[in-house]
Amino acid sequence: MSRGKRKTPDAVTLGFESDCVTVPVEAVLPVRALSASVKSSRKYRQITASIKEVGLVEPPVVTRSPGEDDTYMLLDGHIRIEVLKDLGIERVECLISTDDEAFTYNKRISRLAPIQEHKMIRKAIERGVSEEKIALALDLNPRSIVRKAKLLDGICEEAVGILKDKHCATAVFEILRKMKAMRQIEAAELMMNANNYSPAYISAILAGTPQAQLVDTKKPKKMRGITPEAMARMERELARLQEGITSIQDPYGQDHLQLTVIKGYLGKLLGNARIVRYLMQHRPEFLTEFQAITEMTSAPPTELE
Repeated sequence: MSRGKRKTPDAVTLGFESDCVTVPVEAVLPVRALSASVKSSRKYRQITASIKEVGLVEPPVVTRSPGEDDTYMLLDGHIRIEVLKDLGIERVECLISTDDEAFTYNKRISRLAPIQEHKMIRKAIERGVSEEKIALALDLNPRSIVRKAKLLDGICEEAVGILKDKHCATAVFEILRKMKAMRQIEAAELMMNANNYSPAYISAILAGTPQAQLVDTKKPKKMRGITPEAMARMERELARLQEGITSIQDPYGQDHLQLTVIKGYLGKLLGNARIVRYLMQHRPEFLTEFQAITEMTSAPPTELE
């Protein structure tokens, strides 16, 4: 028996060319027009301040124009290119995409979460960059940089791990800091399960937190418009809610999997004309329900909401 030849794996298609190229700014053609209000926006001012202070950090993404070697279609970085033009900068280093689809990459970019931003600021400070220079680069008040640098002071590692990629306001961490470590973890899980990371929601969780689970156990909680009796009732209701969520989390994933399998199985059954004909003649009520299940356009959500 002869040994077969090993199959050569297919070559991997790269999404970008291996090297950036420096091109004239005027040779980069935008694929969409910026609105008139963009230049007065905070984002535009931040990018302008950043480029002035530290230069262009993230290169624009372009693709080569078919049949034209000296022009490029701009896929991502429209504001950056406009800022460069306003500053009189004539050349820019670009990342060349091998995909010729003229769409904006912004739809596929995950913006920095506050914890990720905190870590970047901390790393810059550790490397010797002053808080004033960071503030200039981000067009922020220096006091905001101090707050962002101290964002996780008093927050336990487990809560940080839960919220590391979540878009929480700075106020959320200020309220979390009033709770003990175990309660911080519970609060972070409650926010994740509800998919709600607003200051209002974490304030409600704080209101429902027993005094013994606060860092300052002697200082009474004060919530505007809420009486001590109402606060005690909120504590009891929130505790019951958390118990209910915990009790259904474990079987939820298994139930979701079973429903997905059932939907797929019924879809195959209804793809058989003989089975459909039999159900129409003998069990029309089953056929109606089966069709309703298979025609569901989306599966149940993967998180409790």
